[in-house]
Amino acid sequence: MDGAGSLTRSFLRSLRPQADLKAAAIGAVVLLREWVQDRREDKRSAAKEKIKQKIKAKAVIEREPPPRVVALVERYLPRRVGISMTVLLLIGSCGLGIVKGGHLQDFITAVSDARNAMANSAGFRITNVMINGRKQLSQDEILAIGGVSGRSSLLFLDADGVRDKLKANPWIADATVLKLYPGQLMIEITERKAFALWQEAGRLSVIADDGALLEPYVSRRFLSLPLVVGRGADTQARDFLALLARYPQVNSVTKAAIYVGERRWNLRLKDGLDVRLPEQDVGNALAALSKLDKDDRLFSKDIVAIDMRLPDRLVVQLSDDAAKAREDLFKDKKKKKAGDAA
Repeated sequence: MDGAGSLTRSFLRSLRPQADLKAAAIGAVVLLREWVQDRREDKRSAAKEKIKQKIKAKAVIEREPPPRVVALVERYLPRRVGISMTVLLLIGSCGLGIVKGGHLQDFITAVSDARNAMANSAGFRITNVMINGRKQLSQDEILAIGGVSGRSSLLFLDADGVRDKLKANPWIADATVLKLYPGQLMIEITERKAFALWQEAGRLSVIADDGALLEPYVSRRFLSLPLVVGRGADTQARDFLALLARYPQVNSVTKAAIYVGERRWNLRLKDGLDVRLPEQDVGNALAALSKLDKDDRLFSKDIVAIDMRLPDRLVVQLSDDAAKAREDLFKDKKKKKAGDAA
């Protein structure tokens, strides 16, 4: 008995480790199955929650439908129209702020400079400028008048705009602007000539032969030009001075031509003598005046004015001294005649 019992206990001890391993394996399988079931339950719960949220959202939309106009807009307008309109609104607001703030010209200049800078970097910088026909204006003045600067590029230079700016200057009668790529600019101008000095209301200016005001002041180089005075003299000076030049005897001693009442001319000679010319037949009057001075040295007489407005006579006004001397001479003659008669 004792031997058999010992043998049984020994056998059971040998089987115990195998039983423990089997129990552990069974436990692991049970735990794994429970974990998988828990994961499935979590996924099912999450899916059910999403479905519930969608149902709630649909229920809200169904309970509060949008206005009819909004529904039509959402239905028929293309997508992203709202974004585009928002961008346009922002751009319009910026533009309004620039205009109202008085920065429009600065903005245009900045955009133009940026555009020209890109063109210059691409090889369209103005490297050579040729200007033909200039006499009174310098090259820098012509470029400044045309709006061409060191930042300008030949690619974006508006040749017609430069030409219009040049022709707007009173000194320039005509202009031609050519762009020769990649970097040459050619300008040819026709300048007006300084023709006379024009005085009106105390202001002295330089004018061209067509009456265009060239400079509102007089430089020293223009002091030798003929002087015309009075309203309308600027536009009538060319014809009258051309007529006066045909009589050098008178023209050489003339200091100024005065246009009176926009109808006729007076001459102010260098010695202060005034010659009042007629409204008609001015050429004949100048011819007669020239002949009188040549034959009788009329301009050397002690007179202050010559009136030629009457067609059949010439009226001469003596100076005060000459008039007094003439009066005294007449008195002496009367006395002599009275003495002879006695």
